Amino acid sequence: MATVCLSGTLEDKLAAAAAAGFDGVEVFEPDLVAAPWSPAELAARCADLGLSIDLYQPFRDLDSTDPGRFARNLRRAEAKFEVMAALGVGTVLVCSSVAPDAVDDADLLAEQLATAAGRAHERGLRIAYEALAWGRHVSTWERSWDAVRRADSPALGLCLDSFHVLSRAGDPAGFAGRVPGEKLFFLQLADAPQLGMDVLQWSRHHRLFPGQGAFDLPRFVGHVLAAGYTGPLSLEVFNDVYRQADPARTAVDAMRSLQWLEEALALRHPQAGLPLPPAAPALSGWSFTELAVDDASGPRLSGVLAALGFTHTGQHRSKPVQLWEQGPDAAHRARVLLNAQDTRAEAVRSPAAGVAAVAALGLESADPPRSAARAEAMSAPVLPRTRGAAEAELSAVAAPDGTLVFFTRTGPDGWPADFLPTGARPGPGAGITGIDHVWLTQPFDAFDEAGLFYRAVLGLDPQEVTELAAPFGLVRTRAVAGPDRAVRLALSVSALRRGGWAPGVPEPQSVALATDDVVATARALRAAGAPLLPLPANYADDLEARLDLPAGLLAAVREHGLMYEEDAHGGYLHLATEVLGDRVFFEVVQRLGGYDGYGTADAPVRMAAHRRRRQAPRPGAR
Repeated sequence: MATVCLSGTLEDKLAAAAAAGFDGVEVFEPDLVAAPWSPAELAARCADLGLSIDLYQPFRDLDSTDPGRFARNLRRAEAKFEVMAALGVGTVLVCSSVAPDAVDDADLLAEQLATAAGRAHERGLRIAYEALAWGRHVSTWERSWDAVRRADSPALGLCLDSFHVLSRAGDPAGFAGRVPGEKLFFLQLADAPQLGMDVLQWSRHHRLFPGQGAFDLPRFVGHVLAAGYTGPLSLEVFNDVYRQADPARTAVDAMRSLQWLEEALALRHPQAGLPLPPAAPALSGWSFTELAVDDASGPRLSGVLAALGFTHTGQHRSKPVQLWEQGPDAAHRARVLLNAQDTRAEAVRSPAAGVAAVAALGLESADPPRSAARAEAMSAPVLPRTRGAAEAELSAVAAPDGTLVFFTRTGPDGWPADFLPTGARPGPGAGITGIDHVWLTQPFDAFDEAGLFYRAVLGLDPQEVTELAAPFGLVRTRAVAGPDRAVRLALSVSALRRGGWAPGVPEPQSVALATDDVVATARALRAAGAPLLPLPANYADDLEARLDLPAGLLAAVREHGLMYEEDAHGGYLHLATEVLGDRVFFEVVQRLGGYDGYGTADAPVRMAAHRRRRQAPRPGAR
C-alpha cells in the first residue's frame, strides 16, 4: 500500500502496514521528506518490518516545452535516482504533467520520456508513466500508452491506476489487446463512490478501498492480469477520513479490501488458481439481538418488552442476561437479550435514562465454524471468550463500531441451552414474528469500513448509499443484506462531525420487529401501554394529500403514529417507540409487496418527534 493511504508519521504508517500483513509499500515522497531517517535508514527499517519498497512516488511535471526547464527537471530526476538507489527501490512513478508548459506534441513527449528513461536505465532503474485523469494533455491510459510506445525504451512502462481509468469511464478491456504485459510496470488500486464533481477533487478526497465504492475493480484487475501483469496489487487511496483515522485500524481495513478483491478475482477467474477463503455460509436469519443495559435502563427495557408482547422465558446460567421471546412458533420468533453486565455505551450515557445500546447480533449460520474461519481469513479474528462448562461454544467477531457478531445455531443443543427456563412460555404476543432489521449509527470514521466488513466477513450485499436532510444535519445511510433478505442491517452516519450543538438522541440505534399486520399490532401495543412515539398531525395530513390511501389506514396512521412510504415495488408501514435508555428504540414494521427499503424518507419526522419526546417533562420530574 502507498504510505499516503494512512494517517500519522512515516514511522506510524510503516508499523501499521506491517502489522496488518502487507508485503510492501509505495513510499510517498512527502512522507520521506518529513521522516527522521535517511533513505538508507528507511530501507533498513522496512527490511526489519518485512516490507519491501516497491515504488517511489510521485515525480511530477517532467516534460516541458521549455528546454531549460526540462533540463532542470532531468537534474531533479537524477537526484531522485540517488534517493531510490539508497532506498533499494527500482521503479519511480512519473505522472503526466499538469503544468502550463506541458508537452502536447506526441513525438516531443515521447522523446523527453525516452531521455529520462535512458538515464534511469543507466542506473538499473525504471520509470512507470501514469496518466492523471486531470493531466493537461495526457489524461487517459490510451494517451499514456501511446507516449510509452513511441518512446520505445526498456526502462519505460505504464502505471495503471484504477481511479484514473475508471473515473473517466475508460474501458480496461483494451489493456490485453494493446499493451504487452512486460510494459505494465505497476498497478495502483482505488475504489470510489460515483460522484458528479471535478475529477481532481473526487480523487483527492473521496477515494475508497476496493469493495467500498461503485467501481468494478474485480473486472478491472482481471483485464490487467489478462494483459500479462505480474507485479504487486497496490493500494493508493486519498481519503480525508483515512488521513486522520488510526493508521493501524485503517491498515486492517485496507488489507481486508485486498482479501475481498482476491476472492472476487478467484471466483471470476478460476483458471488463475488464486487461493479462496472459506465461503461465507448462508445466514438464514436472526438468532437474537442483545442490548446492553444498566440499573436505570434495565427495568425500563423489561417493562417495554412486556408491553410489546415479549415473554421473559430464560435466565442465563452464569451471567446477568435475560432472554425475551415472542412469536407464533419457533420458526417465526423474535428474541431479545438484556445484558446487565455489558454496558458498553457509557460514552453516550444519560444518567437519568441509563445506558442502553445494541451490544451483539446473533446470526443464524448454516455452518458457524466455517463462518468463524471466514472471518479469520478476512482479518476479523475471533474474540476470546470465557464460558461455563455447560454453556455453548459461540464464536464472535467485533464489527468496526464494537458490536459483537455471533455465529449461531438455534436448537435444543445450541445457544438457548445456556438459559435456564423461567417457566413462562413464548406466545404470539402482539403479532410480532421476528426481527426485520437492525439500524446502527456508525462512528464517523467507520462508515465505509463497516460496509466492507459486513460484505467481506458475512457475505452481505451492500445496497446504494442514500442521504437525507435530517433535523441535525445530513445523514448518510447504507444497508447491507443477504440475498434472500433474511438478514438486513442499516448503517448510518452523520456526514459531518458535530460540535457542541447535538440532538437529544446522539448515535441512535433501533431494532425493527416484523409483523404481518402492523395496525392490529399497534392496537395491541397501545392497549398494553407500550410507549409509542406520537407524530404531528401534519404528517398524516401530508400523507393524505400525497397518496390515495384507504380511509381506514389513514385513521390508523393518525391514531397510532404510523408512518408509511412506498416505492415502485410496494409499501412500508412502520411505527416507533420512544427512545429507551440513551439511544435505543424499537420499530414495528410491515413490508407490503416487494418494498426493499427501510423507511428512510420518514426518518426526519421520526427524529424530530424523538427530540420533542426527550425534552418533554416526565411525571414527577422537577
